[in-house]
Amino acid sequence: MAYYANIIIDISTGKLDRTFQYRIPEELFAQIYPGVQVNIPFGKNNRMVSGFVIEVTDQAEYDEKKLKEIDSVASDLVIVETQLIALAVWMRKNYGGTMNQALKTVLPIKRKIKNKEKKTIVLTTDREQVEKELAIYQQKGTYKARKRLLEAILESPEISYEVITQRLNISAKVIRFFEDAGMIKVVSEAAYRNPVGQIENRGYHKKLNEIQQHVVDEIRKDMQEDIHKTYLLHGVTGSGKTEVYMELIADVIEKGQQAIVLIPEIALTYQTVIRFYGRFADRVSIINSKLAPGERYDQFLRAKNGEIDIMIGPRSALFTPFQNLGLIIIDEEHESSYKSETIPKYHARETAIERARMAGASVVLGSATPSVDSYYKALKGEYQLLEMKERVAERELPVCKVVDMRKELYKGNRSILSETLEALIEDRLYKKEQVMLFINRRGMSGFVSCRSCGYVIKCPHCDVSLSLHKNRKMVCHYCGYEEDIVKACPKCKSKYLGSFKAGTQKVEQVIRKRYPRARILRMDYDTTRGKNSYEEILSAFSSHDADILIGTQMIVKGHDFPDVTLVGILAADMSLYVNDYRAAERTFQLLTQAAGRAGRGNEAGEVVIQTYTPKHYSIQTAQMQDYKAFYNHEMAIRKMLSYPPVANMAAILFTSEQEELSEKTAAYIAALIQKAQIPGLTMIGPADGRISKIHDIYRKVIYLKHDDYAQLVDLKDRIELFLKKRGDFTKVNITFDFNPMSGL
Repeated sequence: MAYYANIIIDISTGKLDRTFQYRIPEELFAQIYPGVQVNIPFGKNNRMVSGFVIEVTDQAEYDEKKLKEIDSVASDLVIVETQLIALAVWMRKNYGGTMNQALKTVLPIKRKIKNKEKKTIVLTTDREQVEKELAIYQQKGTYKARKRLLEAILESPEISYEVITQRLNISAKVIRFFEDAGMIKVVSEAAYRNPVGQIENRGYHKKLNEIQQHVVDEIRKDMQEDIHKTYLLHGVTGSGKTEVYMELIADVIEKGQQAIVLIPEIALTYQTVIRFYGRFADRVSIINSKLAPGERYDQFLRAKNGEIDIMIGPRSALFTPFQNLGLIIIDEEHESSYKSETIPKYHARETAIERARMAGASVVLGSATPSVDSYYKALKGEYQLLEMKERVAERELPVCKVVDMRKELYKGNRSILSETLEALIEDRLYKKEQVMLFINRRGMSGFVSCRSCGYVIKCPHCDVSLSLHKNRKMVCHYCGYEEDIVKACPKCKSKYLGSFKAGTQKVEQVIRKRYPRARILRMDYDTTRGKNSYEEILSAFSSHDADILIGTQMIVKGHDFPDVTLVGILAADMSLYVNDYRAAERTFQLLTQAAGRAGRGNEAGEVVIQTYTPKHYSIQTAQMQDYKAFYNHEMAIRKMLSYPPVANMAAILFTSEQEELSEKTAAYIAALIQKAQIPGLTMIGPADGRISKIHDIYRKVIYLKHDDYAQLVDLKDRIELFLKKRGDFTKVNITFDFNPMSGL
């Protein structure tokens, strides 16, 4: 049987941004696999180029007689690129999309960016000759630019090119004149754009307490025995997880390896980098979306060349081309931002575990509020569970108060601030302590609730809230159920139905009016558009240049401000009733993380949670900071409804400019799935997407549930193969999303 390899050559060039098929010689077959680098004849002249194998198949896509053969396996294999190509193959298999989409995700593409260079002018002759030349110009009183250059080079035999051209106003023509005369030379070297080079090394290195040391010893013992696992570090807010990370990274670096640290928000980069830079100096770099393309590319180049040991950033940092990766840390591992919203819709957690397996590295997942998925796997033994149940320096967890906003309404208080929170803010301002006000805005477009009793109108079939559409219909985005908007609360008959509409700007206006002398900072999308805006706001608050910080979820994750003794949570319900089976989990996580910002210094902390549903288990367990109580309650619901992690889900999204075509295609695929009669498979839909039309593109969705993830992946493969053979669904875009983080 003949075998063929689909090979990628260069994804950065448009004409080459596809695969090319080659025959595999029989003698090379055992050495050819996805990810391996090969030498192949290319083009009309059969010039020898290198490429990467992304697929081995027995299906010839062209006339076999016209296919060329692979020449050889590359002898100078680039191990890290081979791993990343293999990782792209794995992502394509497990998350769908095209191979090129996966490749562009894992490989940094160098665009046409001018390389940054450092130029120096160096004296190449003896001083006596320069002095003679200078004397001639001084005597004549002409050629003043030449005179300035010679005076400068006599004072400093090596001088920056920029100083000569910009400060001394000397042209390139004058410089070339002396170069041609053999008196000087211009030396150029690559100068990487370093986004963290200006941070001062503060010597950040704290002694671990007994609990932290125990965690480090457990992981260190495995790493010393070359045992590589995935660890779930469940540490309460303020327990010192960052110090544990740094101690483990120090071990890895000592062995000549490198580490990747994933963080969920750009806003977290500032404090995280300061701590890491304080201990590891300029061996640290960062990646985030605020960096210019040249800066991003340079950081990957520095990593590949071995000039840094630690890369910090959001999920894209996972693909840093370290040659000898030893450790991947995912901080705040529960965050939904670790799931890509673009194709391939990979999850950084599972992808990190696969990359670590390929590289022989360990993975540490850290969180005060682990995802239900990760905790479930830890209890099953897939991950090793490690716990830190106390804050460092024996600090107490903050005292949490839940305020029932329905009672505030009955008392005539229609303000966004409860009387309790107002009084506590006044107290903190008097004491010169700091306050954080968190506005839970996630899911603002969503649910309809009663302001009198707190009742939320939900789908009778899916246990998620109905979303109010502009046509005054309330719709379930999981099963398609809909009903007309109600005029009175079904529970208490009140007419006070609506949703919370206050944003950060509105809150800021209220706070400024109520506390005119308070210094206030606001941190949201509008105030953080600039490149350094995150750092500027956080630095100002850290330096006590403000009394109150108002913001959305970006202010409540991972930040450490010792002077914050009060956290107010406004509209705790907002994330609770979005059309998402993870809503209770996300609410618990947000509230617990927000509460954890208080009392991290010497003074005790207090938290006020304002809510219309104080009896909900996610709010009550967040008040008690009791993760296990929340987990047990949540898992009982997940088991009853067969939601992840008990079962697995796959969403198939159909989009088209023609509504009828997207509807027919979805119905056709649904019929094929039913015909397959896969045991244990549940199908929901086809139904309208969460938003049925975006920019005149119609959206239909099918949800699939099965206990076995591999069965869903296999079904995806069969559907893709069918679509490839048919070729008549080109006007409908079909994408897959496994265990989606929200409704499509």
